[in-house]
Amino acid sequence: MTQPTTGNDAPSARSVAVGALPEQPGAPTAAEEVIRRIERSSGMLASRAVVRMHDVLPWFANMSARHRADIQLVVQAGISSFVEWCRRPEHARELSGDVFRVAPRDLVRAVTFRRLVDLVRVAVEAIEAEVPALAGPDHEQRLLADVLRYSRDIAFAGAVVYARAAEERGAWDARLEALVVDHVVRGEVERALPSRAAALGWRNPPAVAVIIGDAPDHSPEVVVDEVHRLGRGAGLEVLTGVHHERLVVIVGGDFACDQASRSVRSGGQAQRALLDAAEALLPACGPGPVVIGPIAADLAAAASSAHAALAAADVVAAWPAAPRPVTAQALLPERALAGDTGARRALVDEVYIPLREAGAPLLATAGAYLDFGASLEATARALYLHPNTVRYRLRKAADVCGLDPTDHRERFTLHIALILGRLTAT
Repeated sequence: MTQPTTGNDAPSARSVAVGALPEQPGAPTAAEEVIRRIERSSGMLASRAVVRMHDVLPWFANMSARHRADIQLVVQAGISSFVEWCRRPEHARELSGDVFRVAPRDLVRAVTFRRLVDLVRVAVEAIEAEVPALAGPDHEQRLLADVLRYSRDIAFAGAVVYARAAEERGAWDARLEALVVDHVVRGEVERALPSRAAALGWRNPPAVAVIIGDAPDHSPEVVVDEVHRLGRGAGLEVLTGVHHERLVVIVGGDFACDQASRSVRSGGQAQRALLDAAEALLPACGPGPVVIGPIAADLAAAASSAHAALAAADVVAAWPAAPRPVTAQALLPERALAGDTGARRALVDEVYIPLREAGAPLLATAGAYLDFGASLEATARALYLHPNTVRYRLRKAADVCGLDPTDHRERFTLHIALILGRLTAT
């Protein structure tokens, strides 16, 4: 066998293969004999390749015996495929792709693509070491060149297998993530929900909340990828999905619930941390309002946060000056007016009842101040009090219920709470 030439006289890929030598007297017979020797030695070559993998790849010995046996099976299939590749070089791509069809599906998960490249490299080195004995001096260089070209085809075929597996895994993950988000939104919390979320990489953060905004004019896949990118950048756990025209994000982080974040009034370190998390995700939302549900302890309890966020998203248009993002707690009066029983109960329990239990003077003063259009003088005259006494009682009322009657927005919330409380008391 002569060395491959260069330039315009270089042989084609078809004529370079051992089994496709130019027709010369005696050459086809000698080449076929080389191919038969490789075929008879396939078991030995596979065994030596696996032995070399044990020697040079530290992680190989730590694999399970079943996976090591699967790899040896793939190596032996690769050598058999190489024999056919030499005989039919025109079918090179098809033959190299057949090698991985003998591999179990879980082997792709057990061996990363980087490790696959290492396995191919080590197997090729082991086979190259046997080439002189298999080919003899006349065919050695040609066989080495064929092994090199075949290893390239195998590497490309492996890349296709891993790319297809990644696409399938990505599609499955997207469906599973949409299922988890849908269960939380619907309030259908199952025992399998945490394990499904864990399969997506959810690491059970100490606090969870649901954020709802308008979905931007992009495909759902692009929107979901953007939310995950922003979440990783902010150090947040996120599960997300596009529901009709809304973007629903379940966000987890270190914003454990405190007493201030439970109150009607926006405030507290936990609430501030949650607002920061929502602001980090704003670029993925559409141009409309963004609403944040209350903090929940874990994913199983996030359904209540989703319910509050959805109810707030339905009524946020009633407050044109609402900040972006805005909490569902800040929209309690609009939710109550729209018939949200949870919002009505929260206003009565967190505002009216504490004022009533603090004493009749505080409740009466706060009510009169609201009824008389937030006028200190009118309230003082109606209650036969000094204006300073009215101021003092209003400050005490603010300390009790967490709402400042002198603030326009909080005064509106307080007024709705007192009206609902009076209705429940009758």
